[in-house]
Amino acid sequence: MNVWANLFNRRKVKLTDPASWNLGDGSYSGKSVTTDTTLSLSTAWRCVWLRYGVLGSLPMGMFERLPDGNKREATDHWLHSLIHDSPNADQGAAEFWGGMVASIDTKGNAYAEKVRSGSRIVALQPLDADLTEPYRVPGGGRRFRTSDPRATARDLSEDDVFHLRGYTLGGDVGLSAISYGRHSLGLAMATDEAASKTFAKGLQLAGFVEMATGTKLTPEQRDDLVKLFARFAGSSNSGKVMPLDPGMKFQQFSMLPKDAQLLEARNFSPEEICRWFATPPILIGHASNGQTMFGTGVGQILLGWLTLDLNPFLKKIEQAVWKQLLTPAERPRFFAEYNREAILEADIVAKGEHLVRMAQNGFMDRNEGRRKLNLSPKPGPGADALTVQSNLVPIDLLGTQAARPTQPAPGEPI
Repeated sequence: MNVWANLFNRRKVKLTDPASWNLGDGSYSGKSVTTDTTLSLSTAWRCVWLRYGVLGSLPMGMFERLPDGNKREATDHWLHSLIHDSPNADQGAAEFWGGMVASIDTKGNAYAEKVRSGSRIVALQPLDADLTEPYRVPGGGRRFRTSDPRATARDLSEDDVFHLRGYTLGGDVGLSAISYGRHSLGLAMATDEAASKTFAKGLQLAGFVEMATGTKLTPEQRDDLVKLFARFAGSSNSGKVMPLDPGMKFQQFSMLPKDAQLLEARNFSPEEICRWFATPPILIGHASNGQTMFGTGVGQILLGWLTLDLNPFLKKIEQAVWKQLLTPAERPRFFAEYNREAILEADIVAKGEHLVRMAQNGFMDRNEGRRKLNLSPKPGPGADALTVQSNLVPIDLLGTQAARPTQPAPGEPI
């Protein structure tokens, strides 16, 4: 039993993830597709890193539902510091949540052990998704087998594990994009390998030497000819001219790169990989013809990415925190929520326009806007007052005092 356990630990084999088996051809291309080989593709690396960075850096906090229907940020709640600042002794919130997202993107699942002091959860310790497996016990309950050396036990109850699942069809585990996309990923690997080998040979083509009619080489002569060709192979010998004896003619039997559409295939791979990782190609530096990283179009792409891809992902994490980390008595009153506005931090123009609209339409006062810019509040009642534009008023109030500003403009008669 220990021998098999050690074998599975070393190879990180999961029965639910064919991509981790690595027991032969993992894809139609014949390439073995695993997490490690997938991340060797620059497109996959950038997609995972982008989602790791963006989703990990979004702040999440605890909020309380108030009797009047409003909410307040519950910074005094015991769970707030855990999910907002430091989930464990080794990681900050950005690294922890980013790692959980990356685990879901590559393996379909993310696990963390709930470390308790008494009945209170005091830390969330990540568990390797390749070494953790949920299973059902009689009666329908779930348990988790893990061989992660960081775990304090090898068989954990459902109450001891925080489990985030990716896309699922209703099962106990999320589906791995690498497992289901292994044919596309394998094609990208095979294309990169073909291109690398083509350039490593200095664009030289494989082929054979055709001899004059009636000519037959001895085994020694064949060996000498092979050695002669080997001296002129490789990119370091590109441009050299190889002499052939009279009557010899070189015949190629491999496709030219242009005939195999090698460049077109390599250009298509990033778009295919981006589909599997739900990331717009422009955001990882792969632009279509005529597309650039400048202008309002990219802002709309970013907004669409947030709306269609990131927001459902964030909602899933919020609900998992609510269901798995809060007690049943706390759930009606408290909930976790991401600050989605933080994704606009890098776009100062979009953030400025957003704050202007919020202030001009009475949804936010000036000091609330200043706090979002990390500026100190201004004194005086006007800075904390909600204001609206007065250029649109009911028609029956035109010309009356009610339609005039509370303070006259400079030079205007009172």
